[in-house]
Amino acid sequence: MNMIPSVVERIQKALDHANLSWSGSAVKIGLSAQAASKWKKGQISRENLTKLAKETGVSSGWLLDGEGEMLAHSSLGTGFSNVSFNTPSLRKIPVLDFVQAGMFHEAGYDGINPKGDAYTTYESAKPECVFSLEVSGLSMTPEFNPGDRLVVDASKPPYPGCYVIAQNGSHEATFKKYRAIGYDEHGRETFELIPLNPDFPTMCSTQQEIRIIGVVVEHLRCFKK
Repeated sequence: MNMIPSVVERIQKALDHANLSWSGSAVKIGLSAQAASKWKKGQISRENLTKLAKETGVSSGWLLDGEGEMLAHSSLGTGFSNVSFNTPSLRKIPVLDFVQAGMFHEAGYDGINPKGDAYTTYESAKPECVFSLEVSGLSMTPEFNPGDRLVVDASKPPYPGCYVIAQNGSHEATFKKYRAIGYDEHGRETFELIPLNPDFPTMCSTQQEIRIIGVVVEHLRCFKK
């Protein structure tokens, strides 16, 4: 009697382990949500099984053929028990300059002439609203240095203490820390944009028009000697 779980049962266990749905996992490995309906009938290629194993964090040998343990054991030993390894999906996003970012609030990015491309594991409900910026100037030192990369979600509303990209009336954007200070007569939140470097001025929404373009969701720094 064959006691090895069927491929459908193994897929279900892998999805349960990663807290993923059938359709959601299909999308994560680059397929349509409808592809999962074939998986439930056992119709899935070895290539897609391998991708699914990587996405769910299970052993590819177990998911492909039912061989070995479901979870691959780390060869690093118990000395690294406080470190976990995962392989989230990378997504390509455009790198904009601060002028392009300043126009994002009004027109959105049209895909023309980005400074370059970057990659992120950040997931947004609106992927088309995610872009990258390179820090310039010294107003956010020492936490953020010139050349650091930021990932920005223009669909995410600001919240107290977050870092934002904003437009202060000019076409160029600025990068600051967001601090809520109250509400105006129309019930709209008033706020300040705070530089981390005290040598630079604070901006206040009660004194000048400021539009929040997006919230910084990732900070990428290259450590150079």
